Parts: sequence; structure tokens; C-alpha cells
Amino acid sequence: MYYLYLGPIIKENYPMKKKDIKILLVDDEPDILEIIGYNLTSEGYQVFTAKNGAEGVALAKKRQPHLIILDVMMPEMDGIEACEVIRNTSGLENTIVTFLTARGEDYSQVAGFEAGADDYITKPIRPKVLVSKVKALLRRLKEDTSSDEIVKVGNIVINREEYKIINDGEEIILPRKEFELLSLLTSKPSKVFKREVILDRVWGNEVVVGGRTIDVHIRKLREKIGEDHFKTVKGVGYKFVL
Repeated sequence: MYYLYLGPIIKENYPMKKKDIKILLVDDEPDILEIIGYNLTSEGYQVFTAKNGAEGVALAKKRQPHLIILDVMMPEMDGIEACEVIRNTSGLENTIVTFLTARGEDYSQVAGFEAGADDYITKPIRPKVLVSKVKALLRRLKEDTSSDEIVKVGNIVINREEYKIINDGEEIILPRKEFELLSLLTSKPSKVFKREVILDRVWGNEVVVGGRTIDVHIRKLREKIGEDHFKTVKGVGYKFVL
């Protein structure tokens, strides 16, 4: 059951004005599009909707949203496949993607993070709670204050403006969370970052993610950057080594 939230709009301090923030909602249930779309529009965001994954991908390429709320089970193209396409589309690498789905099984959450999702929300969810989650996700939007910040760690060059990695001369485009995790670990090579610190710094302490989230992202980084660079400290966390 879903509820309309008609309470007062609370002003938030975002790096950009709400009216400039674009949110794409992709779901094959018309009621979800209408109710959640209404609540997000009432908050002042630009909201676009699509009824399946293929339509969502096309609209994402056209509108370049800051946040995509994506259902998993949809016709034509499911959410997992749509997320993978989005993550490999130029201009959408930094878009925040969260899944909104009735499927709460652990394997589907892992599949979502494998595809490059930033978060996972299980429905049904009260629109008021969803709006709070959206606000928490959007706090990750940062002002472009480090436009020419380029960091070199060993043979790895990290371009923070373009979310681009060059490893041994090879350019690699990483999904947002993988990039932020790599940036954190390489900020202090050989330092062990505790799991709770990683969750707080990369995912934010207001966003609840599964316990396997870090492990999935570390595995993806090992595949792309190199197995030997990422060391597991059992029961503590991870560190980056040169």
C-alpha cells in the first residue's frame, strides 16, 4: 500500500538548486510512476518517467539525469541489464543509480551492485521515506571544486574530474562507487580502511547497503585494476598496495 505525502517541503542545502536536479523514475507499474513521481515533483525536482528498461535507457541518454530510480523486473529490458547499459554510456558514468524493487533476495541485491548500482531500496515503501532516501542519495552530488585534480599512484592516474582511471597507459571508466572506493583506498596507500569507514565515506552513513556490497566492489576493482593491489585484512577491512 502506498501513501501520498502532502506535508511541508523542507529546504535542503544541495550543491545545486532542486529545480536543476533531474530524476528518472523507471517502473512498469503506472501507480508507482504516478505516486512517487508526484511526491518527487512536489519536492521541486525535475522528474521524468519510463515504463520499461529500454525506454529508461533511451530517456537517460537524452535527459542526462542526476539520479535514476530503477525497478528490476520489467518487460523488454530488465533493470539489471538497463543499469549495465547506463554504466557503459558516455555521460552517465557519474549518474547515481538506485534499484527500487519488490525483490528482497540477497542474490538480486548482489546482481544490482554487480551491474553498477549505488543503492538498493525494497518496495513497498512510503513515498515520504523514499523522498528521504532520495535526499540522502543526492547529498553525494558534489560541487565541481576539483576540476583539474589529477592524482598519480604508482602506475595509476586518477582523474577526479572525469571519473577516469589510466592504469599502465590503459584508460578505464569505472562506475561511480568503484571510482570513489578506489579513490579512498589510494588516498593513503598501505593504510587499512575499516569496513565501517568505507561504508561511511563511499556510501554515506544514512544509506543502508548489504554487508556484501564492499566485497562485490573490491572484486570488480581487482578484475579491472589488478588482483595484487587490493589486500583483505580479515575482520578489519581493505588496503591498497603498490
